[in-house]
Amino acid sequence: MRFDVLTLFPELFTPFLSQGVTRRAFDSGQVDVRLWQLRDFADGNYRRVDDRPFGGGPGMVMLAEPLERALAALRRSRAEAGAPAAPVVLFTPTGRRIDQGLLREWSQGPGAVLLCGRYEGVDQRFVDRHVELELSLGDFVLSGGELPALALLDGVARLQPGVLNDAQSHQQDSFSDGLLDCPHYSRPEVLQTDEGPLPVPPVLLSGHHAQIARWRRDQSLRLTAQRRPELIAAARAAGTLSLADERFLSELGL
Repeated sequence: MRFDVLTLFPELFTPFLSQGVTRRAFDSGQVDVRLWQLRDFADGNYRRVDDRPFGGGPGMVMLAEPLERALAALRRSRAEAGAPAAPVVLFTPTGRRIDQGLLREWSQGPGAVLLCGRYEGVDQRFVDRHVELELSLGDFVLSGGELPALALLDGVARLQPGVLNDAQSHQQDSFSDGLLDCPHYSRPEVLQTDEGPLPVPPVLLSGHHAQIARWRRDQSLRLTAQRRPELIAAARAAGTLSLADERFLSELGL
């Protein structure tokens, strides 16, 4: 899959693409990322990509014409490389929130054109003509679309075959089955602290795989019920909770 990123700050992406476990996806070409500097498509000595909004008001608006030229160039590049057509995505607080379901869907798709907006926004005429999907990290405002784009690339990259050391790792992540992940523990078996010794839950040292699996599931249910109860309601509505799950939830008074 190929992602073309339209941004004023391509240098923000370079270290991310070469660090951490997800770099395997980028090094192997499983996730091909091409960075496009928007100023390369702007006019004038100052390569201006923004101007004041019609009607007045604070801030600046990204101009449509440089974006049009950049999009045309990257589409030619995709065609010459034999890459399939891909949707244009704009990162904006008004967009659909990125979630694990979307990442799973995109991890098997052709990629996308990721438009990282800045300033007050993007000229709506460009949005109306070209943007097929608007995405958001959540109900807050960032200075630009680079951080959401990085989050999406990371989420998609880690789902590629062979990227994680254990192929089952992402299957146990929060939201993979609609619930939050359970707590995890490692060495030492007893952590010495100022408040006293803190042992690992005994069940995790038992070697009894069925009991360990049940404990982890119960802890996942408990944490989800405490912090994201709407996910429990969604799981019930979808019919994905087992009888054992419901028994445990009833013990919690849910």
